[in-house]
Amino acid sequence: MRSGESATRSAAHTTHGALRTEVSRGHVSSLGLKSGIGLVVANMVGAGVFLSTGFMAQSLSPGQVLLAWVIGGVLAMCGARAYAEVARLVPEGGGEYRYLSRMMHPSLGYLAGWASLLVGFSAPTALDALAAGAFARAVFPALEPRIVGAALIVLLTFVHAQGLHTSARVQNVLVGLKVVLLVGFVAVGVGAGSLSWPTWIPPSPAEAPVSEILGSLFFIAFAFSGWNAAVYAADEFKEPEKTVPRAMLIGCLAVGFLYLVVNYIFVANLTPSQGTVVFKYDDFTSLKGQFEQVTLGQAVMATLLGPVAAKVMSAVMLLLFISAMSAMLLVGPRVYAAMAKDGFLPAFLGGKAGRPPTGAVVLQGAIALLLLFTHDVRSVLSNVGAILVLFAALTVLGLFAVRARGTKVSVVALVCAGVYVLSAVWMLFNGFKNSPTLLIWLAAVAVLGLGAFFVTNRQRARS
Repeated sequence: MRSGESATRSAAHTTHGALRTEVSRGHVSSLGLKSGIGLVVANMVGAGVFLSTGFMAQSLSPGQVLLAWVIGGVLAMCGARAYAEVARLVPEGGGEYRYLSRMMHPSLGYLAGWASLLVGFSAPTALDALAAGAFARAVFPALEPRIVGAALIVLLTFVHAQGLHTSARVQNVLVGLKVVLLVGFVAVGVGAGSLSWPTWIPPSPAEAPVSEILGSLFFIAFAFSGWNAAVYAADEFKEPEKTVPRAMLIGCLAVGFLYLVVNYIFVANLTPSQGTVVFKYDDFTSLKGQFEQVTLGQAVMATLLGPVAAKVMSAVMLLLFISAMSAMLLVGPRVYAAMAKDGFLPAFLGGKAGRPPTGAVVLQGAIALLLLFTHDVRSVLSNVGAILVLFAALTVLGLFAVRARGTKVSVVALVCAGVYVLSAVWMLFNGFKNSPTLLIWLAAVAVLGLGAFFVTNRQRARS
């Protein structure tokens, strides 16, 4: 360890059977429970909930669709409960990078950190920027989606480089608007739509409904992703060992309930044929006017209130994506800052005591801009989405590892961790089965990443 770093580094050790973490933050933590819940909600609520049921309705009945959402919500809550226990034991920022380094092995943490930089935050930021630009074009046809997306990335990068107080205020305002608009959407669905149980039949009913429901969890897992957002900025919270777990659980529960209500509105007011609008989402950059629909939200509003309402829904979708981008630019850089403080990335990315990690914020914004102007953002996400599932599963497996070393771990958390890991194994298995090259790709990433870790670690030891 280099001189001067020992005062700012964290040390984890086991005392009387409990994993304790001593953290010297170097600044006053200012995020509270409200901001934590906002981070979780902002990261979770995006395009997924407005797309998934359209795909599922082609082979599942209304009841089966809603059951799949309930199962997906339960799995997300299991993951959140397991992560809550991890956050209680290791109340530090950095997410999977810090957790896996502490509970499993530094090499796994290093791999998770690089996955966060390239996949977990930068690529989704680029994709959301492109989507935001597309929905802006639906409202104002003269706009170019990538230019709008780039402008949003630059603006939000500037905002989050200013300081945590500014970041938190902007994020809270965006989340507040998002919640108000979603509640408004629900109110329209309940007030103007049908509440009767739908009787439509899917055009291609599943021969094995159980298998089909389990297969639909891929869509739902995408919609629920983001429930662990608060852990990446744990250093910034007041009493992180209490606030971060509560933020994850409350945020996940609230979003799960909202998703169930929203999807009931979808199945009660749309037919499977109307749900096929989601198949045009891959070409959403062609949006040029109010009559084009690519999400179920726009389809419902068009059905209930007409094309002008569908155009308003495009504006709502624009805000959803801006809020998600903002959340990722707030929490993602905390991972790279943690890696920089540990010597795995250049020191300037770690930021100064009492200041935001400006270098890390700019780095994520720059990578997102680079990805935005390539044509492979969506394929990048599809190829490496399995990595995020893998590291999340490894993180909750860490609970079993620290328990074996004598740390006291909640039985409920262990049960939830087991359920989450089993679901992750199933999803990865099916991913490998449907795309055999994925296993080769993951192996290549692991080999290259571990090689880089050992080279970097040797350089750190010499310095």
